[in-house]
Amino acid sequence: MTAQPYGHGAWTEPGAFEVAPDVHRIPLPLPNDGLRAVNVYVLPAGPSPSDGCVLIDSGWALAEARALLEESLGSIGYGLDDVKQFLVTHMHRDHYTLGIELQRLFGSKVALGLGEQPNIERVIGNNDAVLLRLLPTWGAPHLSAIWATSYAPEERALAAQSYQLPDAWITDGQQLEAGKRTLTAIETPGHTRGHMVFVDADASVMFTGDHVLPHITPSIGLEPERQRSPLTAYLSSLRLLLSHADALMLPAHGTPGGSVHVRVNELLDFHDVRLAQTLAAVEAGAGTPYEAARAIPWTRRNTAFDDLTDYNQILAVGETWAHLVTLAERSQIVESADGEALLTYELPS
Repeated sequence: MTAQPYGHGAWTEPGAFEVAPDVHRIPLPLPNDGLRAVNVYVLPAGPSPSDGCVLIDSGWALAEARALLEESLGSIGYGLDDVKQFLVTHMHRDHYTLGIELQRLFGSKVALGLGEQPNIERVIGNNDAVLLRLLPTWGAPHLSAIWATSYAPEERALAAQSYQLPDAWITDGQQLEAGKRTLTAIETPGHTRGHMVFVDADASVMFTGDHVLPHITPSIGLEPERQRSPLTAYLSSLRLLLSHADALMLPAHGTPGGSVHVRVNELLDFHDVRLAQTLAAVEAGAGTPYEAARAIPWTRRNTAFDDLTDYNQILAVGETWAHLVTLAERSQIVESADGEALLTYELPS
């Protein structure tokens, strides 16, 4: 199962590339972000360009991204004011905020999964500094101090201005119309609590957002309103996709194409390995998420924790916590909480 040609360079190459019949992919830049770009997908809202279009995800509200979106849409006959609706997979800024900017400018409609409502409300209320509280409980107060410095209150306030409530909340199983195309929304919590994928069953195409990515596994539960067990939710959401017919994978980051089912099984295998590594870290004496994270190799290159950037160390500690929670749910380890001061893990006695 492969995509149609999408260009001759890297997947981040600018332009509008047809990846399935009447589906164009526009990669938009993510400066200073290791992901490098986000894929926005363009669907006709009717038989002619004058009918406008529907976009899956929107990009980050940056002048550079907006200019490139305008240029790329123009190459296939659309303007920014032709975007009738954004169907957004989840609330992270690289997927949501440019849609909000264009909503304000042109009246485009923005729709988002209902499960994201607590996240959106927390951001709008400038109350999303959850990592400042959580990192000390994970045994990493020094990373909390780094995060406080790098993400100051004035920056949080500015970020909050990029958000507002969507025009519509999408519910699990909802049918969404885009011209002659009908998409089914499937709620896939894990990466965030309200993440959605969109399936065109007739065309055997799935817009997988960050839930299923071709080259990496997404961060788990990096969101303002933290899930109690984001990894368990993520694994269940992966298995849910196996109950649907296989489809062409159109992800939010990375090269489009390939089988959703094949990649889902690879991701499930990866997390089996990661759970085993996390359990081994506890068996070797790691007692906190931070200590366990330092005992585990990271990235496809097996990078040592201490060689990661500060931000990626924060991600690593959070993901290790998520794996520890799942192991505790499976009774393979025991979680203890010292009030709200520290979470510790050990083998059952």
